[in-house]
Amino acid sequence: MKAIRRILFPVDFSECSESIFPYVAQIARKLDSKLHLLFVARDISYLATINVESDLLTNTVARVARAGEDKMQAFCDKYLSDFANYEQKVVVGDPRQEIVRFAEEQDVDLIVMGTHGRTGLERTLMGSVAEHVIKNAAVPVLTVNPFRSKVKYVHT
Repeated sequence: MKAIRRILFPVDFSECSESIFPYVAQIARKLDSKLHLLFVARDISYLATINVESDLLTNTVARVARAGEDKMQAFCDKYLSDFANYEQKVVVGDPRQEIVRFAEEQDVDLIVMGTHGRTGLERTLMGSVAEHVIKNAAVPVLTVNPFRSKVKYVHT
C-alpha cells in the first residue's frame, strides 16, 4: 500500500467541516501526514449570461475569496494550534473541479471530506461535490457524514 503523506481536506466552514475535522486531524497525526486545507470560493461568472454586470460578479467573488482567507485563518488558529504540518489555500472556481485539480497538482494521497446529505431539489440545484470528487479523483476519498446518527450493531 502506498504511504499516505499528503491529505487534502476541502473545507467550506459549515457545521459539517467543523464536525468532521477531528477525524481528519487524527488521521493526519497518526500517519504523520501533511494536511492541505482547501477552500473554494464558487465562481459565479456564469451569471453574466443573465445580464448581471460582470464587475459586480467579479467584486462579489473577490470578496468571497477574501472572506474565505479570513475564515481559513480563523479555522486553522482554532483547530491547528498544536499541529504545524499543514498548508492552507483559497482558490476560485467550481468546488468539484478545483478539489480534484488541487489533489492532482499537489500529489495528494488521500482526500477526506464531509457529506451534507442533500437530497431532492437541493441536491439538484447544489449538486454533490463529494460524489463528483469520488468519481473523478485519482486517489482514495474518505467521506464522513457528520449528521447521521450512530448505528448500533447487534451481534446475534
